[in-house]
Amino acid sequence: MPAFSRRKKLILWYTLLSAALVVAASGGLLLMRRPAPAYSPGGDVEGVTSELDRNLPAGYPRVQFVNVAKQAGINFKHFHGKRSTQLPEDMGSGAAWGDYDNDGNPDLYICDIAAPLTASPEEVVASPGGNRLYHNNGNGTFTDVTAKAGVGFKGIAMAAAWADYDNDGFLDLVVTSFDRIVLYHNRGDGTFEEVSRAAGVDKFRGFWAGASWADYDRDGFADLYVCGYVKYDFKPAYLGKTSHQYTVVIPFTLNPSSYPPERNLLFHNNGNGTFTEVARKAGVDNPTGRSLSAAWADFDGDGWPDLYVANDVSDNAMFLNLHNGRFKDISYQAWVADYRGAMGLGVGDFDRDGDLDIFITHWIAQQDALFWNLRYSKEGGSTPGPLKFTDIADMMGLGQISLKTIGWGTSFFDYDNDGQLDLFAANGSTFQDEKDPSRLVPMKNFLFWQKSPEDGFFELGAVSGAVFNELHVGRGAAFADYDNDGNVDVFVVNHNDGPLLLHNEGGNRGNWLKVRLRSTRSNRSGFGTKVEIQTGPNKQFQEIGSQPSYLSQHALEAHFGLGKATQVDRLTVRFPSGVTRELQNVRANRVVVVEE
Repeated sequence: MPAFSRRKKLILWYTLLSAALVVAASGGLLLMRRPAPAYSPGGDVEGVTSELDRNLPAGYPRVQFVNVAKQAGINFKHFHGKRSTQLPEDMGSGAAWGDYDNDGNPDLYICDIAAPLTASPEEVVASPGGNRLYHNNGNGTFTDVTAKAGVGFKGIAMAAAWADYDNDGFLDLVVTSFDRIVLYHNRGDGTFEEVSRAAGVDKFRGFWAGASWADYDRDGFADLYVCGYVKYDFKPAYLGKTSHQYTVVIPFTLNPSSYPPERNLLFHNNGNGTFTEVARKAGVDNPTGRSLSAAWADFDGDGWPDLYVANDVSDNAMFLNLHNGRFKDISYQAWVADYRGAMGLGVGDFDRDGDLDIFITHWIAQQDALFWNLRYSKEGGSTPGPLKFTDIADMMGLGQISLKTIGWGTSFFDYDNDGQLDLFAANGSTFQDEKDPSRLVPMKNFLFWQKSPEDGFFELGAVSGAVFNELHVGRGAAFADYDNDGNVDVFVVNHNDGPLLLHNEGGNRGNWLKVRLRSTRSNRSGFGTKVEIQTGPNKQFQEIGSQPSYLSQHALEAHFGLGKATQVDRLTVRFPSGVTRELQNVRANRVVVVEE
């Protein structure tokens, strides 16, 4: 029987009953109560922003995160020049971890805004900025190999994502930007060739945001989904013009609602080095959504990757894979057509019941969301029901605390290796600093420790390192155990600032297991592969490539915390091809490579 089915049933009952009671009692309550205090985005109101405050729990992990970016040799600064108060400049950029040279150490690619939109082509070329590739030296340091590798794109770069799209054994790289999509083919000798035009991805112009790879038709080749944000068009007459984003007055040129949505793209991999754009035909172009992030994951457990899209000031969308190259929009029937300002996505089985849940970061005053997958909501049943979700962020300590922040890059990850998934969220404002309009208002990042699925999450930044007291304009966040010491680290791109390489110090006091794949029949990157471990009565599972963060990509491996367990009783790997590999009595604190 799936764990916590009784609690899910109670929450589902509570959700439906609450809605009915609100409708029935709203009239009487309005007569009996005094007017509620007004809430301004970012403000504090007693009983609104502090009602669900949580005290520091007993037994919290003594894990510290330290920013070691400079010591590690990552000499990078995001954004060069002066802001011109335009939307593409302020959305920031992401980063991607990928072992492009197959030496066992994840390398880091960082996207940059090389110059403001007002810069001339000559000024862009002369800019010291541009995207960067840092080779992991295997000793905790990195070397900038951008020039040698030939991947130094210059422009308004947004997202990056690795995939071995031609199954030659080496990770290739896609980069999105305000203007175009760039594809780099890995030659296998440490250098790359730009093949955007030859591959068929260069003819699409637009404001392209998140990029996510998956083998959606299970033909053995990785396909690419690209989020389109808005049809941005700058006119001098827009300068000085204001607009409302919800209830807040902001410059017209910074409001996504000022511009119509851009459609999304799905590039089907033809298996010969070229792609065909099929989003509309497949039913996933989402033309009404201002899309920023997209997650490929098997939400209904049928073995085929479904698609969830985070949209800004428009309904989020969920597309169910129909196994025939097409998808069905189930956004409303699955209860996830959420209309908020959605930026980042984290996907994981936080309650260990065998299905994938969704964490979403939002704009200010909207609260971050935790959509709990209710497939196993029937009491005592192991047969899943229809795919539905409910937002339980407030109940789990993740909602109210985020009212005053604007969230971006995020992910589930077990930072203390206790066997339960925790959360990180990068925060940073979209509002200009009144004292210095050339900069945006900085914020603190969140580190949420999960005590248990019953007790929920606790924000532990204040006791997890001085870096969590710092203020930054966070955007993309990418996760990897970059130094292979057994605990997961975090890289954060900060707008108009240096980055954070948050080294995890102390998480490996708990035991762990890392699983890497060597696919032979399925796509070589392992997208869609399910990795499950069992330690005593406890089970955990992860799906490779299912977490997109914001404009970013995590290392393509599964990392499990084991707590005090010294071995994994059973390790099961299910490849998209249908091949299943099982290992028993696997020792802890090691990297296991599983071949298809």
